[in-house]
Amino acid sequence: MNQINLLDCTLRDGGYVNDWHFGRKAIYHITKKMVLAGIEYFEIGFVRECEYHPDYSLFNGNDSVKDMISPKNPNTKYVGMIDMGRPISLELLGEKVEDGFDVFRVIFKKSKAELAYDYIQKLIGLGYEVFAQAVGTDNYSDSEFIDLIDKFNSLPIKAFYIVDSFGLIKKRDFLRLVQIADHNLREDIMLGYHSHNNMQQAMGNASSMTELNLKRNIVIDACVFGMGRGAGNLNMELFAEYMNENYGKNYRIEPMLEIIDEYLNDIYRENFWGYSMPFYLSASNGCHPNYAIYFASKGTLTVKSYNEILKSIPKADKAIFTKERAEEIYKDYQENFIDDRDIILRLERELNGRDILLLGPGTSLVEEKEKIHSYIEEKNPLVIALNFIPKNYKYDYVFSCHMRRYKDIQDVEGGKKIVTSNLREAKNYQYMINFASYAAQAPEIMENSGVMCVNLLLHLGVKCVHLAGLDGYDNNNRRNYVNSGLEYDFSPELSALRNQLIKEEFQEKQGKMELVFLTKSVYAD
Repeated sequence: MNQINLLDCTLRDGGYVNDWHFGRKAIYHITKKMVLAGIEYFEIGFVRECEYHPDYSLFNGNDSVKDMISPKNPNTKYVGMIDMGRPISLELLGEKVEDGFDVFRVIFKKSKAELAYDYIQKLIGLGYEVFAQAVGTDNYSDSEFIDLIDKFNSLPIKAFYIVDSFGLIKKRDFLRLVQIADHNLREDIMLGYHSHNNMQQAMGNASSMTELNLKRNIVIDACVFGMGRGAGNLNMELFAEYMNENYGKNYRIEPMLEIIDEYLNDIYRENFWGYSMPFYLSASNGCHPNYAIYFASKGTLTVKSYNEILKSIPKADKAIFTKERAEEIYKDYQENFIDDRDIILRLERELNGRDILLLGPGTSLVEEKEKIHSYIEEKNPLVIALNFIPKNYKYDYVFSCHMRRYKDIQDVEGGKKIVTSNLREAKNYQYMINFASYAAQAPEIMENSGVMCVNLLLHLGVKCVHLAGLDGYDNNNRRNYVNSGLEYDFSPELSALRNQLIKEEFQEKQGKMELVFLTKSVYAD
């Protein structure tokens, strides 16, 4: 077996977590610490046509990177990544210089393989070492993969990679790809592996690759603390330790631990990465991980329904994510149209002429209970609880548009249950209404129970609704709910946006019906 090399891509692949905004001090010191760790290849960031700012690990050529890597260590190769989706102009990049990049990794989708070949040929002509990386390697048939290898064998590239873009290649399939590549790749070209960890295969695949004792040099990518979008990547500190113990390497682990302690822990607390059920399900369904991020941000799906919606994505859309397409898929799944005309007639009869009180799960139900009970005693309204069972309040109906919440409600005896048609798994309800007819217009609050119930009541001809416990989203106090388990986990920005959109929905309804907030609420004027 020849040389096993490690490539650190914390500042590049990890940058998907924080939009590459590490800060100048962090970029500089992470670079120096990885050199001290003895890692053979260090990737400092993306290289693209952009306005360079030293606080970001995004560079527009050799001039922008010089200060961050100077003085260069002769035992380290300094790497930049070029994406053929937005390649930097070779005229702008210029020829290799002593104090600039040594290596470029060029990533390309199947549709851009020809373009990548021509680009890499010219990049090598400028004096750079080049690693060719076929994004989504598992999407190639064996014959397509061999043809691609044969094509790049004609170029003096330094490495050719197997890239597990969605983190779904399991050991058996991975070893098959390694054997195909090793058998067909020119002997002097290194074989590389870039992993993602959605199905927790990265460590097992990487170690199994080293255990094959290939005669060629290999290079394995990893990130300190496994930093990366979604489930993250192979952990550099863990794999370096494995290499020390099994292959006589002498990587220093302490500098990596210092990077975690001094720079990455704070980012991790703000922007989680690592194993999660949504990312596992996105990988098992062969979907782009951004689908997991997008659907998880909705906060409405059970594990079963999450799996259902990912399975429903057409094959042509699974690998290419756009927010617009994800919203269409989510909306199609949620709508699940039903004809609810008979249900609406029944509800009209039951609610006709009655005062209506909506109860949300906010802590104002406890803090202002005297005011609420006083109103109930005076008006004897029909009480509708929103997605929860209220304690210390009698209720007539529960309105639910959220399967995760309804699973805790459906077996509780008491008021009648009104559910929306997106609750495909719902049981023990009296009324099911069509989701799309009452959903909010803005995608971010499409399934908000308060807005949907008010829309339903407006449709039923209700002229006045009193509201209590609709306090609004507050990230500084988000665990303060009257029932355990009703917490949410939105970013401060998303919470503020939801508050604003819901408030606008209620304001728009005020011209058509009277909404009276009995308790504190960010939605009240």
